[in-house]
Amino acid sequence: MNLQKKIEPLLKKIEKPGRYIGGELNSVLKDPESVRTRFGFAFPDTYEIGMSFLGLQILYGAMNQEEGIYCERIFAPATDMEALMREEEIPLFTLETKTPVREMDFIGFTLQYEMSYTNILNMLDLGGIPLYANQRTQEDPFVVAGGPCAFNPEPLADFFDIIMIGDGEELIVELCRRHGEWKNSGGTKEEFLKSIAHLPGIYIPAFYTPLYGADGTLQKIEKSWDGTPDLIQKAIIPKLEDTYFPEKTIVPFIEVVHDRSVVETFRGCTRGCRFCQAGMIYRPVRERSKEKIENLAKELLLNSGHEELTLLSLSTSDYSRFEELATDLMGMCKEQNVSLSLPSLRLDNFSFQVLQEIQGYKKSGLTFAPEAGSQRLRNVINKNITEADIFGSVEKALELGWNSIKLYFMIGLPTETKEDLDGIVDIAKKIMDLNYQIRGRKGGRFNVTVSVSNFVPKPHTPFQWFPQNSASEFMEKHYYLKDRLKGVRGVTFHYHHAETSIIEAVLARGDRRLSALLQEAWSLGCRFDGWSEHFRYPLWEKAFENTGLSMDFYAARTRSYGEILPWDHIDSAVTKEFLIRENEEALKEALTPDCRLGCTACGVNQRVLCEMEGVHE
Repeated sequence: MNLQKKIEPLLKKIEKPGRYIGGELNSVLKDPESVRTRFGFAFPDTYEIGMSFLGLQILYGAMNQEEGIYCERIFAPATDMEALMREEEIPLFTLETKTPVREMDFIGFTLQYEMSYTNILNMLDLGGIPLYANQRTQEDPFVVAGGPCAFNPEPLADFFDIIMIGDGEELIVELCRRHGEWKNSGGTKEEFLKSIAHLPGIYIPAFYTPLYGADGTLQKIEKSWDGTPDLIQKAIIPKLEDTYFPEKTIVPFIEVVHDRSVVETFRGCTRGCRFCQAGMIYRPVRERSKEKIENLAKELLLNSGHEELTLLSLSTSDYSRFEELATDLMGMCKEQNVSLSLPSLRLDNFSFQVLQEIQGYKKSGLTFAPEAGSQRLRNVINKNITEADIFGSVEKALELGWNSIKLYFMIGLPTETKEDLDGIVDIAKKIMDLNYQIRGRKGGRFNVTVSVSNFVPKPHTPFQWFPQNSASEFMEKHYYLKDRLKGVRGVTFHYHHAETSIIEAVLARGDRRLSALLQEAWSLGCRFDGWSEHFRYPLWEKAFENTGLSMDFYAARTRSYGEILPWDHIDSAVTKEFLIRENEEALKEALTPDCRLGCTACGVNQRVLCEMEGVHE
């Protein structure tokens, strides 16, 4: 069924109709009848956010370069469009061909943020697809998930047929190829699931049953079929150099959050911040060559017409040939009248030279992320920077003419005290004093923005056992900082809402029983929970009450090393022994050095060696 004629009249009645029309430069049109497998890549948020996600462009291109596979895009309709679709009985559709999503072979959701989970249920419902995997028939598509949140798949496990763990570019293509073979065989869905269950990175929730004790904790994960592995090893691409990366990306018709060409320089991080999930699950570090990055940058700009180029990684200036790369790209971008963006820089002398050349006289704000207000707490979280590093960089920035500095901190970190909060205030005050010392009263307008987020303990990190602060504790700290910073001229204070962080922690560390909570929250009207204007905490409280589940059990409870965690059967390749060791080092306020200075024995190198030699542990 092609819905184009039914959709067109709605576009005159809604905000941003460009979200729903498709047909952008470099989007792919294939004859659906000519392919074996149709894959709907579903992003559980609006078009503007989804089209800013590099992973969509990578996986879209990787699948569509295969002759027998057609990947189309699906986005969450905004509330105005959803209301009209329900009123006119128009099902959720793909952007490329306006096909109802129920006609796809796969609907694949990317799990980037826990607060998008209710959107997943809403999109399935809009598509006329049963929410629970065990309610779907042979005629329904396979519902698939992947992304960083898949490293604890359990809160969503009942809704998915297949969950992919780890690097996706090669795994998703292999999944589609095997689907094409299965489709030709005429087998059952269960036969297909059994045929792929042994692949590294593939988790079939239906083959695992969690069992709970009287105290509510997980006691065991029981397999219902012996052919499935005890541990689900994440998929790892050992080398990025020859792995697919798009040279042509889709160019949106409307403004999106990040409207630019993006090249991924390397994957992974070596710094080992103990709160950071990305730094653990994306290990090991794998770099693309300087020549490859430059060639990709040239092709992307040529094929898109973008006026901005950015390099993507968890810590851009940690790239091994960063100075050469940055210098060459600055020259190339100047020639083409393209702006260059280099986020996540370590602010050393060379980075300042780069920023000076890129921004010239139009200096935008500089960003520093001390994360904690005291050296003691920075040691606890393994944030290996000192006050001398912070103030030395600020001094250099002031001398070079920057007028705006943003400081990012996290509150509620393990072992945090009032003195650590006072340290945040002191850093802001000292920066304002530095500005006065260097520039004097006539130094012009200068401002510091202090932004605090709330600590959310995440799976597969050394802090996964720690409790989270309650909403009242977070708010008390927000107000304390607000009061202390109120009288500091030139300082602006922002904080993240406590209630959102509590729900995020529940979903991040939850178990399979949360499927009932998610369905209830969605039924009560929860949508777009990551957006402050849509988030409704009282509905979540009502959902907990209606399901008999406890918010504190998931968010505010300390977990022992001996407790079986809901994600223990997911192998991130970083060993539990390493995470425990790092947790103990945190309590000693001891630093662990950067991995580039020597292996810290987290376990991932052994796994990658096995992958490269074709051996699975």
